[in-house]
Amino acid sequence: MEIGVYTFADLGIHPITKATITPRQRMLNLMEEIEVADQLGLDVFAVGEHHRSDYLISSPTVVLGAAAMKTKKIKLSSAVTVLSSDDPVRVFQQFAEVDLLSGGRAEIMAGRGSFIESFPLFGYNLQDYDELFSEKLEMLLQLNNAEIFSWKGKHTQTITARGVYPRPHQKKLPIWIGVGGTPESVIRAAEHGLPMALAIIGGLPARFTPYAQLYQNVYAKSGHAPGEMQLGINSHTYIADESQNARDEFYPPYSDVMNRIGMERGWPPGTREQFEASTELQGALLVGSPQEVIDKILYQHDLFGHTRFLAQMSLGAMPHNKILHSMELLATKVAPAVKKYATQKIETDKVGK
Repeated sequence: MEIGVYTFADLGIHPITKATITPRQRMLNLMEEIEVADQLGLDVFAVGEHHRSDYLISSPTVVLGAAAMKTKKIKLSSAVTVLSSDDPVRVFQQFAEVDLLSGGRAEIMAGRGSFIESFPLFGYNLQDYDELFSEKLEMLLQLNNAEIFSWKGKHTQTITARGVYPRPHQKKLPIWIGVGGTPESVIRAAEHGLPMALAIIGGLPARFTPYAQLYQNVYAKSGHAPGEMQLGINSHTYIADESQNARDEFYPPYSDVMNRIGMERGWPPGTREQFEASTELQGALLVGSPQEVIDKILYQHDLFGHTRFLAQMSLGAMPHNKILHSMELLATKVAPAVKKYATQKIETDKVGK
């Protein structure tokens, strides 16, 4: 199993200490996080695209291009690229350049986006929300497969036998589909044989197993080789040496962010009791000691059989030094135990067959 980190590079004010951070300092911190993740041997670092005042990154490829020159082995991905409000040709070209800079470590995680700010910002109609993503994904996949490219667009441009350059260092760019719980998105990823990343940030993870089963079933029925299937789980995660410290340190910024977003969407405010319940084995938050997070990833692996886990640690105004330590624990304590278990399970399953 691959283990990595993703971030939206949050900006904000810590609700307890009232500490703030400038966009410039947050960018410097982000670069250090990516460098450290690479040095620690984590497999993936992903950055999300947003167009809001509380998140730093509006252009993931700029950040990933800078990161490519500071890292050696780690895969560099978006999480997600809001493909519905972007130009697939430019998305491909930009990630191809990151791939060339990194020597073949770039990935695209495409999604429809959990926020809608980019649609009016770039002149798109929200009524075309799903249709835009479907058409642009098809366009991106086709130009990823062919250097000389023709396309007749409805919401996109029409192209006749044009080359799209540069081409990536890899033969093709890996393209993942980020899914938040929409069956149509699951089916789309499976039919295309694309890796799927399922975001679980609330509720009981066990309730998401039908999405994993749907993905596996449609993937097989569509004629794709089961051994090539990749499923990722993305979740809020924070690790400290002691369980209670992890909960006490993560809760204030987590609560601040989730209640602010909840207010925008009409959700009732969350409570500390609900937070504590979500940190238990069957809850959605991977917050606790290294052993607790190991147990939780393995519990979810039994549910989903996933091949990748990405941890979102820098939620809200989490202090930079705390995030670096959490990443260190993920890499040195959690990842080895999880990978050992996953490898043994694969070998056991082979023997059973």
